[in-house]
Order: sequence, then C-alpha cells, then structure tokens
Amino acid sequence: MTSSSQADATATDRLLGLGVLAGPFYLVVGIAQALLRDGFVFARHPLSVLANGPGGWVQTANFIVTGAMVIAAAVGFRRALAPRSGAMSWFLGAFGASMLVAAVFRADPMDGFPVGTPNGPPTTISTAGLVHFAAGGLGFVSLAVSCLVAAWVMSRRNVPSLARLSLVAGIIILLGFFSGMVPGSSPVLGIWIAVVVGWAWLAVMSRRLIRGD
Repeated sequence: MTSSSQADATATDRLLGLGVLAGPFYLVVGIAQALLRDGFVFARHPLSVLANGPGGWVQTANFIVTGAMVIAAAVGFRRALAPRSGAMSWFLGAFGASMLVAAVFRADPMDGFPVGTPNGPPTTISTAGLVHFAAGGLGFVSLAVSCLVAAWVMSRRNVPSLARLSLVAGIIILLGFFSGMVPGSSPVLGIWIAVVVGWAWLAVMSRRLIRGD
C-alpha cells in the first residue's frame, strides 16, 4: 500500500470512528442532562425538549456536535463503500443535517417541562417547533432509508449479517417514529426506540467498516 493510499485509509477510518462515537456521545450528554434537570421524565419527554429553559444550550450544542459527527461518518461510508454507497451516504448525511436544523429550531416546551410548563401535550405549536418536528420526521425517515439502502449494499458485498442488521434497523426506526400516530400509543416511547436503534446501527456499521467488512 502506498503512503497516499495509507493516508486515505486512515482518514476514512477516522471519519467512521465518528460514526461509532456519535450515538454514545448524544445519549450520554442527553441522558446526563435529563437526570440533572428538574421536571424531565423519560416516559413523557424526548431529549429534544432539553433545549428549553436554563441550560438548554447544552442540548443545542449536543445536536450540533452530533449532527456534524454523523455528516462526517456519512463521508466515511461513501469512501469505504464506493461506488455503491452514494444513496446511503446522502440519506445518512441528511439525517445529520436534520440535527443541525433541530438545533437552530428548538422543540416547544411540553407536558411539564421545563418546570412551569402546563401538563399534557401543547395546545399550540410555534413556527420553530413546527420546523423542529418536520426536521425530526425527515431526519428519521432519512436514517431509516439509509439503513434499508445499506441492507442492499451489504447484501451485494456478501456481508449477510450487516445486511440483516440494516434491514431490521430500518424497519424498527420507521415503526418506532411513526407508532406515535396510532391512537392510544406512546409517541415518546416510539421515539426512544427509534433513537436507540438508529444509533446502535450507526455504531455497529461504522465499527465493522473500520475492520474492513
């Protein structure tokens, strides 16, 4: 391997390494805030509402840093899996970009958080809240599509374990995010499932690609 190709491989691995770190970073920072801030209840609130109230800048920064890491990982996927990785990388990059939009347009306060907010779902939605919700919806769909495309790519590369993982992850992310539209269901629980599965998929895929799968 030439020094140039070695440098390219090292750069690709570093980009993929950010894909391994993105999910744990987002969850650790988010969950730490949730445990420390009064009024946050895991069963009632998504992490995005942490951008409201005193200390909300931490969650805003969390969105920005993690979104940038996801975009970097998408570049790593494109380099590692070329030429079949185009669509997968673009959709993954769109997920990262949606986090940047979510950082600029924060979610509305809801259901008792921050402290002083009326209990129950909000009766109105602000423009920023609407953009945040739209960015989240498009982001989760983009992440799910990236998983489904990855299933095809890894199947073509004869890596059936990653193909199956990607297929299942994509389906769970879609079902988790949109399950909240089913009457009587818990939208927050569905979002948590989609978030955790999505980050786990990104970490596993990134790690396996660093190993050369």
